[in-house]
Amino acid sequence: MAITTTTMRRTSHLLPRLRLATVPSPLRPLTATIAFACHSSSSSSSKPQQPQDFYTLFPQSIPSGPPPAGPFSIDLRALQREFFALQQRSHPDTPAHVRSADGPSSAFINRAYSTLRDPLQRAQYLLARAGVDVEDERLKLEDPALLLEVLEAQEEVEAAASEEELLPLVDRNRERIDESLRVLETAFADADLETARREAVRLRYWRNVEEAIKSWEHGKGAHVLEH
Repeated sequence: MAITTTTMRRTSHLLPRLRLATVPSPLRPLTATIAFACHSSSSSSSKPQQPQDFYTLFPQSIPSGPPPAGPFSIDLRALQREFFALQQRSHPDTPAHVRSADGPSSAFINRAYSTLRDPLQRAQYLLARAGVDVEDERLKLEDPALLLEVLEAQEEVEAAASEEELLPLVDRNRERIDESLRVLETAFADADLETARREAVRLRYWRNVEEAIKSWEHGKGAHVLEH
């Protein structure tokens, strides 16, 4: 399949929004970025503040902290247990002797948990902390082979006449997602932010395909990837 201007327009809504925030300056090391943010939050004011790092909220389930000191992967059950405990202590109906008056707000805890429990959001959060702009609208896909693979997956969804016909695509896409997670694990462990950035783009595509499959309706396949 040739990648034409028409094809690019057709799939422009699929393009993930990730770009280096400081191009052409080199990416800042992940460890230095997080250390600076934590130091700033502890020294800028003596009054209680919201934590600047989501990872610091969950010392039991993420004891080593963010990559590269700790792994990219997270024990989601342990994270959920710690999240529930934090929510209980911050809930307005919790007795005053249990509730922490100077602790993080319930809204902040929710945001931290929802970000860290999802691998794509977690990767984007870590990249943003290291100076990568995850909201830039001007990103253009750098890998034509990836675009071709995404287009072929889209066509399979559109052409499916039944949910059974989608099952092979479900399996292949699960393998793609698993591979992206393996690459991200290694990239963040090595503080290789460029590889992590590229793989986050790929993961977002595969997640879009996953959502397209889940929302498939017979006769409406042409629209399942529109956002």
